[in-house]
Amino acid sequence: MQLKDRIAIVTGAGQGLGTSIAHAYAREGAKVAIIDIGQEAADRVAADIVEAGGEAIGIACDVSDRAQVEAMAARVNARWGRIDILVNNAGITRTAMLHKMTTEQWNQVLAVHLTGAFNCLQAVVGGMIERQYGRIIYVTSAAGVLGTIGQVNYSAAKAGILGMTKSTAKELARYNITANAIAPGAATPMTETIRTDDRFKEKYLDRIPLGRWAQPEEVAPVFVFFASDASSYVTGQVLAADGGMTIY
Repeated sequence: MQLKDRIAIVTGAGQGLGTSIAHAYAREGAKVAIIDIGQEAADRVAADIVEAGGEAIGIACDVSDRAQVEAMAARVNARWGRIDILVNNAGITRTAMLHKMTTEQWNQVLAVHLTGAFNCLQAVVGGMIERQYGRIIYVTSAAGVLGTIGQVNYSAAKAGILGMTKSTAKELARYNITANAIAPGAATPMTETIRTDDRFKEKYLDRIPLGRWAQPEEVAPVFVFFASDASSYVTGQVLAADGGMTIY
């Protein structure tokens, strides 16, 4: 087991890719905190992991709310004594063409993706520094690398995650804490429109050399790698598990 007895927080784990990451971590021996804005979704995933023989708890948390994040981290520390792995996966979309996008739509997306990631990072990093160990994993997107139409807020947030990843890696390397980012293919509920709408799906599929959409289960192993000791000498990197979409 690559993650035996590690303690992991996975945000946005109530559905889609986050759920697959949480299950993959549990199968590798980690104790997993399932973080989602909805308690019911978090509890459902945690119950599935426990039923499969793993250990997990579900916690409702809005990552854009600093107080809620601090309370969440405190619960995980109280339950298991430390936090070894943080996966900043929580995200939302508020789609609109840039000339029609409202300030609220812009702020909402940046609040979850950027401020949320920052809140979670600060909530766990003190303990990691003290123990001289940690794995920080950010989730970015092809949108943050290539840009996309109708989601200037989302693209800006995901591009910002790239900068956060590199800065986090540089600041925390001295403490034996690594920070990396993964740009998954269209494997999340946020990409459902792209994958199912006839106006978009063929256009986007044409941009993927492998010629098919990703499944969450085939992206999750990359998260296991970055959380494990197999990646102990890898930091500040961005790995695109996107079927070749961002080849350049």
